[in-house]
Amino acid sequence: MWRAVDMEQEKHIEIERKYLVCNDSYRQMAVSSVRIVQGYISRDPERTVRVRIKGDKGFLTIKGRPNAKGWSRYEFEKEIDMEDAKELLALCQGSLIDKVRYFVPFGSVVVEVDEFFGDNTGLVIAEIELASENQAFEVPDFIGQEVTQDVRYYNAHLIDYPYKDW
Repeated sequence: MWRAVDMEQEKHIEIERKYLVCNDSYRQMAVSSVRIVQGYISRDPERTVRVRIKGDKGFLTIKGRPNAKGWSRYEFEKEIDMEDAKELLALCQGSLIDKVRYFVPFGSVVVEVDEFFGDNTGLVIAEIELASENQAFEVPDFIGQEVTQDVRYYNAHLIDYPYKDW
């Protein structure tokens, strides 16, 4: 019984590395982009519950606490009705995150570059999702310092401590 639960959870593990972006060459390399507006129903340190409108779709996501490296954590995401997503955004704590995500294929990965707006204007972060923590990948020239373990760059943290106040 417990092993079945563990195996189920394994398919919901997100492995991700975050980096600051040091130039805008990602714009020319991007194959697509999408506007994202998101808020948090819960920002408990053990789990966050996020509502997101990504383009013309709504999503509800639950994320667990990151592991010691900050690379891996439980993530459960479901698409929800757009009207439900709009209603849930109204219940969110604090302000909303507003950003455009660019999708940049590079080697064996797709780099997702988030350009933030509103109180986080000027912040640009690249995320690389991996199949395992040991997966090797090439880093494009627009990627700078790694900030995976720095909580200041977590979207849930940017609600209370926006980039404009740093």
